[in-house]
Amino acid sequence: MVNGKQKLFQIGLHVVFSAIVLMCLLPFVLLIMTSFTDETMILREGYSFFPSKFSLDAYAFLWNDKENIFRAYFTTIMVTLVGTFAGLSISSLLSYPMARKEMPMRKALAFFVFFTLLFNGGLVPTYFIYTQVFELKNTMMALIIPGLLTNGFFVLIMRTFFMNSIPVPIIESASIDGAGEFKIFFKIVLPLSLPILATIGLMQTIGYWNDWFNGLIYITDSKLFSLQNLLNRILLNAQFIQSNASSMNMSDISAGAKIPMETIRMAMAVIGVVPLLCAYPFFQKYFVKGLVIGAVKG
Repeated sequence: MVNGKQKLFQIGLHVVFSAIVLMCLLPFVLLIMTSFTDETMILREGYSFFPSKFSLDAYAFLWNDKENIFRAYFTTIMVTLVGTFAGLSISSLLSYPMARKEMPMRKALAFFVFFTLLFNGGLVPTYFIYTQVFELKNTMMALIIPGLLTNGFFVLIMRTFFMNSIPVPIIESASIDGAGEFKIFFKIVLPLSLPILATIGLMQTIGYWNDWFNGLIYITDSKLFSLQNLLNRILLNAQFIQSNASSMNMSDISAGAKIPMETIRMAMAVIGVVPLLCAYPFFQKYFVKGLVIGAVKG
C-alpha cells in the first residue's frame, strides 16, 4: 500500500514538473516558429506553433546589416568573457576574506557591501564620474565596468558559500604545512568552489549578454555597439521607416510597407537568446547546487 502511494506520488510529481517544463519551453518554441512565419499570416491568423506559411523575410532584413551584427556579436562576446572573468575574480577575492573569522572588521566590510545594495549615487553623478573622471565614454571598459563588474548580492552569496562549504580544518592544515594565503585560496578554496563560481559566472554572463543600458548611456560610436544596442537600433530604424513611409517617395513607401515588423522582433529575440541557451547546459549541473548552498544563512 505504501509502495502504491509512493508510485502515485512520483507519477504526480513527474506530471507536474513535466507541465512546468512545457510551460517554460513552449514560449521559446513559439518565438522561433513566429520568427519564420510570414508577416501577413501573423496579422491574419495570429501567432501559431504551426504557421500556414513560412518566410525568411525577417532574417533577410537582418542579414542586410550582417557586418554590423557580426561586429556587435564579437564585441558582446569579448565584453561578456572579460567582464565575467574580472567580476568573478573581484567577487571571490572580496568575499573570501569576509568568510574568514580571523579577519579584522569583516562584519563592517560585509555591511558596507550590503549597503551598496540599498543605495547608489544616481544616474547623473554616475554618468559624470565615468565620463569626466575615468573617461570611459566610447571605450570597451564602458560596457564592462558600470553597474556590472561587481555586485554586492553576488559577493554575499559567495561569502556564505565559503563560510558553509569550505572546511576550516583543511585551511588550517594547509596553513600548518606552510602554505600561504594566496596558495590556499588558489590551490584549495577555488577548486572546491566550482558550484558557486559557475552559478555567479552564469548570472554575470547573462547580465553582460543582455545589457543594453551601458551602451545606450556611454557609447555613441557605432563600431562599439553591443548586440543588444545594435538590435534595438535596427528595430527603431525599421519602425521609423514604416511609420514615416507616407512622407517619403514611392520606393521608400513600398520598402516601408514590406518591412515585417512582428517577425523582425522575434528574429532579433532568437539571435539574442540562442547563444545563452547553448551555454546554459554546461553550467546546469553546478547552478542549482551553488545557488542553494550559497543562499543558506551563514
